[in-house]
Order: sequence, then structure tokens, then C-alpha cells
Amino acid sequence: MRLFRKNTNKIKVMALGGLNEVGKNMTVIEYKDEIIVIDAGMSFPDDEMLGVDVVIPDISYLIKNKDKIKGIFITHGHEDHIGALPYILKKINVPIYGAKLSIGLIQVKLKEHKINNAKLNIVSPRDIIKLSHMEVEFIKNNHSIPDACSIAVHTDQGIIYHTGDFKIDLTPIDGEVMDIHRICELSKKGVLLLLADSTNAEQPGSTMSEKTVGVGLEDLFRKASNSRIIVATFASNIHRLQQIINTSEKFNRKVAVSGRSMVNVVAVATELGYLNIPDNMLIDLNDISKYEDSEVVLITTGSQGEPMSALARMASAEHKKVEIKRGDLIIISAHPIPGNEKLISKVINSLFEKGAEVVYDESDIHVSGHAKQEELKLMHRLVRPKFFMPAHGEYRMLKIHAELAEELGMPSQNIFVNKTGDVLEIDRNSAKVTGTIPTGNVLVDGLGVGDVGNIVLRDRKHLSEDGLMIVVVTISKEDGGFVYVRESEDLMDGAKSVIKDVLKDCEDRNIKEWAYLKNNIKENLKEYLYQRTKRNPMILPIIMEV
Repeated sequence: MRLFRKNTNKIKVMALGGLNEVGKNMTVIEYKDEIIVIDAGMSFPDDEMLGVDVVIPDISYLIKNKDKIKGIFITHGHEDHIGALPYILKKINVPIYGAKLSIGLIQVKLKEHKINNAKLNIVSPRDIIKLSHMEVEFIKNNHSIPDACSIAVHTDQGIIYHTGDFKIDLTPIDGEVMDIHRICELSKKGVLLLLADSTNAEQPGSTMSEKTVGVGLEDLFRKASNSRIIVATFASNIHRLQQIINTSEKFNRKVAVSGRSMVNVVAVATELGYLNIPDNMLIDLNDISKYEDSEVVLITTGSQGEPMSALARMASAEHKKVEIKRGDLIIISAHPIPGNEKLISKVINSLFEKGAEVVYDESDIHVSGHAKQEELKLMHRLVRPKFFMPAHGEYRMLKIHAELAEELGMPSQNIFVNKTGDVLEIDRNSAKVTGTIPTGNVLVDGLGVGDVGNIVLRDRKHLSEDGLMIVVVTISKEDGGFVYVRESEDLMDGAKSVIKDVLKDCEDRNIKEWAYLKNNIKENLKEYLYQRTKRNPMILPIIMEV
């Protein structure tokens, strides 16, 4: 018998989320007896995931290998990179490393989940966390949130460079430019593997600087001098919030904030010094009626049309404190995340119906935080990796990014368009996908994590389309006879007649088994209801003894 010795000099690179999807970003790097995790994000549920709040990665592999995990390293504070942390930390309480703002936003999330024993560590760009076999370095990045970082993992096999979400912005709002110098230094040492953001790989050209949004906002504010202005954007886009505040100050308007996540982010970012709000500018949402429309700007969540968001509740007249009125100017300063187009379209239509003017999908009120093709090419030229694995994007985005790398001269055999769960084993000389690990979606529904499966979703879809009928039958304990309630509407009258016939038949035949009674009720009622309504509601018989 020949014994095969495991090669411990191979580095394993595996994505638990973020490949073939937008969101839920989570990458695992394993070398010898150590594991590091880069990001722990969530995504929003698809339309068919009825009742589901968020979707997080399956971390079965991490739970199985939790003794090897040295930490979770956060590139930045967006939900698709930190949103799964409260759920993951309940399973594996490992150290978290991130920049000051990222850790501040994580603290808010953990407080909401009543997690107070997390091991949180604040790092700065160029800080290096030294492990036994790996060193993890944070490098200044540009994105749509301050404190964004890329991560370089140093090993004796070479450097693995993970860009995180990035764009190359030479005039960022906070003046903190990407550390291109350090990236070039890493390139000279030799980068073994590049993992790079693919979100905008389909888009030619370069992403505009965030500063261009300020010009567009000023134009809109100037034209709406007598209107109340409501701006919807991502709560975590702090650079955008700063520009809205700057523009509001220029036009002598007070600012109110709506939406729980927006309130939380504004509070944290202000406290940590990432958001500069002039004294007496911020007013309580309850006080907006005390000011003229021309004196107020409302910053709100809901740029993606999320059903329970503040903007969606305003659009449906369900917001307790803000009522949309004719003449309001509503600026949606965000592009729809793939899959959210219908949601935001519905909200926009409702806002128009209420007489508001809505400005959306215009380049001068929103720029992306992700690199387009020319910036991606530049990143490849700067890093000069031996191997490349496109990350963060749907399949077409990953594939187009791979083609860009080929155009730049990288051999196709050195490029890996992987799926979530694929295991890429790599050393200084070779790279190969050698297998898969368990992965998938874990659905979070209220306090339940992972207890909603396909059967539950199927039943919810059934309920949403065809409804529910509950049949309550009361049986006399003494003689086994049936007790009925008063009849009402025509359909219910007919349904009760069907039930009576079933129960009479069972009584005549002396059948008293509850399972048989329930099944007969369901089958006969199902046929009757379909004939009358052309629907198949879920039927739930309940039998009670009196």
C-alpha cells in the first residue's frame, strides 16, 4: 500500500461567499495549521425568499476548523462585508481586525445583538498582524466609505493580495489616497495571487471621483430653492453623507436623518471624526415641521426600495413622521443593486403619484465605489501577479474580469474563475482547484438562523399566492358528535357544507381517527375551493374536543 503525504506547503484559498453573486463576501485563506478569514458579509434575500431578513454564508467549514482560525480581517464597514459577523461570532468567537470606522460600525451591530465579548482590534494602514506562518497587512484603499483597506497576506510561498472593494480616486473626499506606493513595493517582492473586485468589470472607462457628486447636488439644490429636499442613499456611504451636509450648509438648510441604520451610522461616524456636521445643523426628525420647506434637507435610507425602509414607508404613506407632498424634491443617490430594480421602481412610481419630483439614475448624483475596466487594468499592471482569481461579482463580471487579465498578457491557465466553495491550492510554482468545501446560503428569519429551508419557502410562496384557510372542528367528548358555528358568507357557507358532509359521512361510518378526518376535510375542501376560486389555498384543519 502506498501512503500519500499531505503537502503542507500549499496555500488554500476558498470563497464562502462573493463569487457568482453580489454581496455575502467572505474569503478563507488556510496555510499549514492557520486560517484567516477576510470579511464576513451578508446579502439581501431574493424575491422568492419570502419572510427572510438577510442571507449569510454557510460557515460549516470554519466551525469544523475553528481551532485553526486566527482572526477575521475586515476590509471596510459595508454590510456585504460585516453584516454576517453577529451571527458568526455566536458560533466562532475569534479576534476581529479592522480600521477604526469599520470597528465602530461593527460595535453598533454587536450591541444590537447583545454580543459584548467580541475581541475587536483597531488597525491602521500598513499595520501588520504577525501569525506563525502568515503575516496580514492592511493597505490604504479608496472606496465609497472611509477607512477602506486592501489586504496583503505574506507567506513563504509568496504574497496573496486581496484588493477588497476599491476604485482609484485621486481626489477623494477625505483626501486619503490609495497607497499605490506600497502596492508597487509588494509587486517588486512578487505577488503570487491577486484577488480583485469585479463588480464593475463590465463597465468601460474609469469611475468618476466622488467629488463630482457635489457639483450635481449643488445644481439640484439651486433649482429646488423653495422645495423640501429628501436625499436617499446608502447609510454607510459616509463620503456621500458629507457632501449632502456640505451642500445643505451652503444653501442654509437644516438636516434631519431618517432610518435606523442612517441614524446609527451618522452617530458613529460623527463621534469618530469621519463626518463633520456644523453646530446646530442637525435637527430632530420630529422638528422638521417647524421649518419652511426651503430650510430643510432630509437624509434617509431606502435607496434600494427595501420594503421596510424609511423611503418606502414614506412612499406608501406609512411613515409616522414624514408625509410626501406635492413639490418635494426627492434625490435617489444610488444605483440599484442587481435584483432590486423592481423594488426601487415601485417606490419611485409611488413618489411620483404623490406629486413629488424624483431624480434618480443620473450620473451627477451618484458615482460607484467600484473600479471600472481601466482602473482594473491599472491594478493588474501595478500588482503584476503570477496567478489571478477574480472576486466579488456575478459570473459574467468574473468572466469579463478574467478576459481583461488575459488581454494584459496573463496566461489563461493562471486565471481561476471559481465558484463559491472551490478550493484553490497554490504555491510559488503552481495553482490548481483541487476540490470543494461545504458552502451555500444560510437564511436569517427574525431570531432564527438557518432554520428556514426549501419546504418553508415553498409553503410561504403557496400562502402568498393562494392564501390560507383554517378549519376548526369541535367534537363533543361525550358522544363524539360535531358542534358547528353560525354560517356566514356564500363561500364559507359552501365550505361548511362540504365539511359537514365529510364529518357526517365519517360519523355514519363511526370513523373517529383525527388524522383520517383531517385528510378527508383537506381533500374535499381543496376540490370545492378550486372549483369556486381557481385557487389552492393552504388548508389547516384543527380538531378540538369539548
